[in-house]
Amino acid sequence: MLDRVLLGGTPSSSLRPVRVTTAVDEVSDRLLTAIAVGEFLPGERLPAERELTRLLRVSRPTVREAVGRLQALGVIEIRRGRNGGAFVRESWSESSGAAVRRTLLPRWEEFEQLFDLRGLVEGLVAATAARRRRPEDLEPMREALAAHLSAHTPREEQAADSAFHRSICAATHNPQIALLSRDLLTRISLGFPIEPWGKGERTHFHRAGQGHTALYEAIAAGEPERAEEIARDHFMISAEMIRDVLARVRAGEQPG
Repeated sequence: MLDRVLLGGTPSSSLRPVRVTTAVDEVSDRLLTAIAVGEFLPGERLPAERELTRLLRVSRPTVREAVGRLQALGVIEIRRGRNGGAFVRESWSESSGAAVRRTLLPRWEEFEQLFDLRGLVEGLVAATAARRRRPEDLEPMREALAAHLSAHTPREEQAADSAFHRSICAATHNPQIALLSRDLLTRISLGFPIEPWGKGERTHFHRAGQGHTALYEAIAAGEPERAEEIARDHFMISAEMIRDVLARVRAGEQPG
């Protein structure tokens, strides 16, 4: 079931994950990996138990036990009260490297295919937005771009990035395109529709900011070919982050 969330459809035998003992192991590994690649950043609250159950299609007791394991590892802390929940403390623990290997290595061929497909689809999204955008579609893009360029923390950058790309999807005036974009993001992000963000490296931030600015200018100018080319390159940033984490883990290093 979890493979269908990540890969879509029924997985082939060649792409099955390394066998782990229980679903709790699998969910724990997914969460540790998602935190390691920066889908959930330090200080950020994980989705609520009910939402994790829906996203990963497992039982609430499975999610509860998996979250408890991350708490025991010191990766998250549980806060009580009205604004409580499970909050990320650290992006890495002694168990993270093994979790990343178990989660990514057995699926890597499929991940590379998804990275390629995502670049093609997001290029189509940008080109379509450049052809169809209306004057009122540009204001949300400008606001999100300004928020991204003025962000002071990785969490602010990540939120502004998400808003910027949602505004581009909206400018296509085709909800099915937005659903396809979200589905591909979810599939490369281990079942969570959240862009990987590493540790908020400044080189990635500056490259993303330049890409956003160029992409906005191409869409605003109604230049679909240029918008497509920029978008395809821009969406390789996430793929490179994930490749970098796995490469460091395979080399026995701690990403950072």
